Amino acid sequence: MTAIASLVRTAADGKPPPFSTNRLLAALRPDALAALAPLLTPIELAIDATLFDSGDDVETTYLPCGPTQVSLLVITADGQEIEAASVGREGAIGGVVSAGYKPAYGRAVVRTPGQAFSLPTTQLEEVKTRVPAVADLFDRYADVMIAHMMQLVACNALHPIEQRACRWLLFAHDRSGDAPIRLTQETLAQLLGVQRTTISTVARTLQDAGIIHIGRGRLEVLDRPALEKRACECHDAVEAHFHRLLPKVEL
Repeated sequence: MTAIASLVRTAADGKPPPFSTNRLLAALRPDALAALAPLLTPIELAIDATLFDSGDDVETTYLPCGPTQVSLLVITADGQEIEAASVGREGAIGGVVSAGYKPAYGRAVVRTPGQAFSLPTTQLEEVKTRVPAVADLFDRYADVMIAHMMQLVACNALHPIEQRACRWLLFAHDRSGDAPIRLTQETLAQLLGVQRTTISTVARTLQDAGIIHIGRGRLEVLDRPALEKRACECHDAVEAHFHRLLPKVEL
């Protein structure tokens, strides 16, 4: 794997994000959080940074904060990248499957840059063995991730591209809030496995309807209720399952 030292840096030149900016950490009881806190390093994740690649041992676990968003990608034989799931402030990348050698099946790439916490996966596994609350939280999140991926399989097979694009934007808006989503139409097309011209048509339709505003590499959601109406049921299905399993964790 290409070294990521140039793509991530310790956030030593500014204040580290509070633990509440990652919802998994915010859901921990104070005693459980105290077991993890000394191990967490605040870092900045740069856009397009590859956190690990297919076949790599997942040595580091990342917990995104605020609007930071990472795509988990499946890489085809001809080099195409298709998004299997995305992770933001509600979750973690790495550290979800416990113990042993953990080769990654796909690639993790930063789509929306920003702050995160990192820690060695081996240290996280050690805390899980000592603190049942931490192990339980990550086990529940692993179940949510499986549900997310299962729903995306159904979505990609059954729903038209406009609904799928709106579903993706809803998840991104959950994490970014009112801040613009840093995203190009070309990137969204790659993630959804369609031609850029297809996404351009969808984007123009949504912009003409006053639902989004497209800038240079940036997208703003102007009318969230209208975006929800245009999307399929997949966003709501995943969110409902998330809150059933992790009722104290907010998206």
